[in-house]
Amino acid sequence: MMVLRRLLRKRWVLGVVFGLSLIYFLTSTLKQEERTIRDRTLLEARDSDHRIPWKVRFNLGNSSRQMTQCRNSIQGKTLLTDELGYVCDRKDLLINGCCNVNAPSTRQYICKSCLANGCCSIYEYCVSCCLQPDKQLLLERFLNRAAEGFQNLFTAVEDHFELCLAKCRTSSQSVQHENTYRNPQAKYCYGESPPELLPV
Repeated sequence: MMVLRRLLRKRWVLGVVFGLSLIYFLTSTLKQEERTIRDRTLLEARDSDHRIPWKVRFNLGNSSRQMTQCRNSIQGKTLLTDELGYVCDRKDLLINGCCNVNAPSTRQYICKSCLANGCCSIYEYCVSCCLQPDKQLLLERFLNRAAEGFQNLFTAVEDHFELCLAKCRTSSQSVQHENTYRNPQAKYCYGESPPELLPV
């Protein structure tokens, strides 16, 4: 221990440690700058009307087909939406993940709390409404014009259901001043435009 203290007091050892730290700092900074420049160059080089190769598969609205398993929106405390567009109470969810279509409260493609601009007050209704087969054109238009910032999010979706789950989640488009919703009553949107800005 005593030898280590003596060694650390010598100026040349401190100089070597400082020099190695400086070299590490400079190489890290330069690598990050190179990545930033490369990313910026790629974005500038991309053709403005270049269509993003989306891999979303839309179902054809044939909800009469029997499914052995369903994915659902999972997160709702009382309501859930399955991938066929059915909204049901959590208690009416079948063991296979699908809503029980025979339950009295189960409805398909329900837009109960949604406004004309595609913004809804309840997440599960937003997903269900978004899953309507007639919304496919609207969603394809959105995908082809998606901002670069959303490209990573929306290229990860595989099908219509995943797209609606992602689109209906609140995003930076749903808020103003980074801390309040543009429209607290209709903050889940599948439409092309953000929620309308309500006066404060």
